[in-house]
Amino acid sequence: MRISILTDNPGSWFVPYGTQLASILTALGHDTTYVFRKEDMPVGEVCFLLSCVRVIEEDYLHRNSNTIVVHASDLPRGKGFAPLQWQILEGRQEIVVTLLEAVAAADAGPYYLKSILRFDGTELHDELRQKLGSAIVEMCVDFVARRDSLKAIRQEGEGSVYPRRTDKDDELDVSKSIQAQFNHFRIADNERCPLYFRHLGQKYIVKIYKDRSQGCDGRTTAGRELAADTPGR
Repeated sequence: MRISILTDNPGSWFVPYGTQLASILTALGHDTTYVFRKEDMPVGEVCFLLSCVRVIEEDYLHRNSNTIVVHASDLPRGKGFAPLQWQILEGRQEIVVTLLEAVAAADAGPYYLKSILRFDGTELHDELRQKLGSAIVEMCVDFVARRDSLKAIRQEGEGSVYPRRTDKDDELDVSKSIQAQFNHFRIADNERCPLYFRHLGQKYIVKIYKDRSQGCDGRTTAGRELAADTPGR
């Protein structure tokens, strides 16, 4: 088959997984292209829109027989933005991932596959993304292998929509414990959108890492860091 993959942000966290997916599909004998602009989408049988941040006009959705997206929620519940982060913040340790047909309305198309992504409650931001990225690759390969036998299933039931996360969503509540806010720590992007709190008129940045040291006292620069300073947001 002629298969394309579009990630419209070359700096996306998903690019290594998109590259892996392209390699797997090519090894399986498919003519696979990985592109980063919608204008470069070839005509073919399948196009995967993965980690796209811009609107894809309907004309592009019809360039391929199937145009597929993968969304980390049990659609129609959890449409919208950052569904993995919102659900982890809610305390969920099992996240349904849905592979569906892309249509003009966001996250509204019929779906082909659903799988369950399980967490143990200790994963931080990069580990959450690693598990999600690997699950997306696996589901896309599965779709290609079973494409001729899969049936499109219409979404049914009451839906919900997650809003776009903003700067305010990264603020910690100084009146609550770390334990009470641990899921908030887990979804924090230390580099792009670190957590912060305000105290005595100052804004403090907070970052979290797992302890990877071998020492018994934990006092190494590779250990868990809760670093605070006062740079601007």
